[in-house]
Amino acid sequence: MADSAAAAGDGGWPEPVVRVQALSESGAATIPDRYVRPETERPSSSEANAVANINIPVVDMSSSPGTAAAAVAEACREWGFFQAVNHGVAPALLRRARGVWRGFFQQPMEVKQRYGNSPATYEGYGSRLGVDKGAILDWGDYYFLHVRPPHLLSPHKWPHLPPDLRETTAEYSEEVRRLCERLMAVMAVGLGVEEERLQEAFGGGEGAGVCVRVNYYPRCPQPDLTLGLSSHSDPGGMTVLLVDDRVKGLQVRHTGAWVTVDPVPDAFIINVGDQIQVVTNALYRSVEHRVVVNAAEERLSIATFYNPRSDLPVAPLPELVSPERTPLYSPMTFDDYRLYIRRNGPRGKSQVDRLAAATIPNSTTTTQ
Repeated sequence: MADSAAAAGDGGWPEPVVRVQALSESGAATIPDRYVRPETERPSSSEANAVANINIPVVDMSSSPGTAAAAVAEACREWGFFQAVNHGVAPALLRRARGVWRGFFQQPMEVKQRYGNSPATYEGYGSRLGVDKGAILDWGDYYFLHVRPPHLLSPHKWPHLPPDLRETTAEYSEEVRRLCERLMAVMAVGLGVEEERLQEAFGGGEGAGVCVRVNYYPRCPQPDLTLGLSSHSDPGGMTVLLVDDRVKGLQVRHTGAWVTVDPVPDAFIINVGDQIQVVTNALYRSVEHRVVVNAAEERLSIATFYNPRSDLPVAPLPELVSPERTPLYSPMTFDDYRLYIRRNGPRGKSQVDRLAAATIPNSTTTTQ
């Protein structure tokens, strides 16, 4: 697949980048070997461990502050994930955001290629994570954008097609940023600390970083052999995910099994990232998750990442450290941690677990 519709110049990548959408649309009945997972990592190998009739918790954000804080805290401790309903972001805006990005991925390949990314920042149109030559690849393309802080925003990387994509994405990301600030306060109250403490640990509202990754998972002729996104925990602070309104695909690791998330209409899926695990001294846990793909349907999701100020050392809050619960992590900036992740790509929970200064006790969620 060396023509311009399928492969991009290296752009700093260790080998030419192949667009998964082009592979899908080629009509091939099999997937290239580069996308075939080892047997133990394939979705089909986990069927015996699949959990039926269970879903991640649902939290009503319009309930009383104490009720919401207790529900969020329980979800963050037990699952690392929850669905937020009545969150205050208009359903019409959610539909517009999905619509403009579906429109982008339906553009001709030469239009999308103008925005091809590099591993230096990942910003733009991409098809791989990590820079290991010969690595097994995921069955998905994506688009990554920096939103905040303002000096990282690159207007030339924001697509001009569809015509309302830029305006819609800016409005959507601002609404989700405000939701993240509310969630940070609710999470803090659930920990028993002052509601501004998590936000302060991230550098305050103006210091926190916001970026968006739109994930596009094309139809796959052999979905049992591959993954749309490898198992990983999110490296940042918190992720707010708007999933496809038609097709399931997100799976969360819980008590040793993969749980397929059944999305509530117009909900956001919220998950704890590695940085909140560090700040809370592992009282809230980031959790391994992955994406499976589909032979009949494409799938699109929009992930908004809310992160600490990149040059600020992140460490457990003093209020959450005691002689009985010593600090599990040494200070590290998000810049340093993110660089490590970008070099290595998604690798389960091994990244954050390496940071621990001691074994994390009493986890209710199996992530190995």
